[in-house]
Formats: sequence, structure tokens, C-alpha cells
Amino acid sequence: MRIVGVTIPDEKRVDIALSYIYGIGRKNVIAVLEKAEIATDKRAKTLTEEEIKRLTKVLEAYKIEGDLKAEIAANIRRLRDIGSYRGMRHAHGLPVRGQRTRSNARTKRGKRVTIGAIKKEVMAKMEQAQKAKATGK
Repeated sequence: MRIVGVTIPDEKRVDIALSYIYGIGRKNVIAVLEKAEIATDKRAKTLTEEEIKRLTKVLEAYKIEGDLKAEIAANIRRLRDIGSYRGMRHAHGLPVRGQRTRSNARTKRGKRVTIGAIKKEVMAKMEQAQKAKATGK
């Protein structure tokens, strides 16, 4: 079943299935279902056409999916343009909300890269390889 352009899983309860829509979370689902007058314990596949229409009508009042993503992107772009601290953190791909980066933030910063910690033996082998390469040419 598709609601507002999103495929909703049929086997899940309606309150869980609606949270698959970007911008509708577990808190909003309760309010949406109350306005649409749909029981939360129903399965998504058991919804009638009438209930689906009521649901889509209620969801029109919310900013969801593409509209919400565009608004968030515009907010981030505005922060970058005015040169705020948060905008700079977004631009550099670092945590924005004050998290420490010395030991964590791997999801934002990526895989670890060791800088400057090379053992003497490895350095000597690298130098020999470079000399051999230079004389070989």
C-alpha cells in the first residue's frame, strides 16, 4: 500500500507502518491516527479505502518527505551562507551539536587515518624502495 508516495509495510500495525514516512515519528502517529479516527492496533493491510483517504487528508497538514527534506537543506544552506559556527561544522562534515571529536565521531569523520606514526624499520624500507625506483629509471 502507498500513502503520500511511500510504500507502507502491510503486515505491520498502522502506528508502526506510518512511521516509515519521513517526518512522521512515533509521537506524531498517535495524533494523526486520532484525527483520522483509525484504531492504532489495526494492521495496514486491513485499512479500507475510506480510512486511507481520511489518513491522506490528515497527512496533508504535515510537512513530510520532499518538502521537509528541502526545508532542512535550505536551513543548512542558510547557516553555511551566513558563516555561522554551525554552518562551518556542517560544511566540514563534523558534529554540529557540541559532541567531542578527539575520541569519537567516527560516523561523521570516517575511517581512522594514522598520521606521523611510522616505525624506523618501515621508513627505512620505504626509502630503499624509493632509491631502487629512482636508479631503475
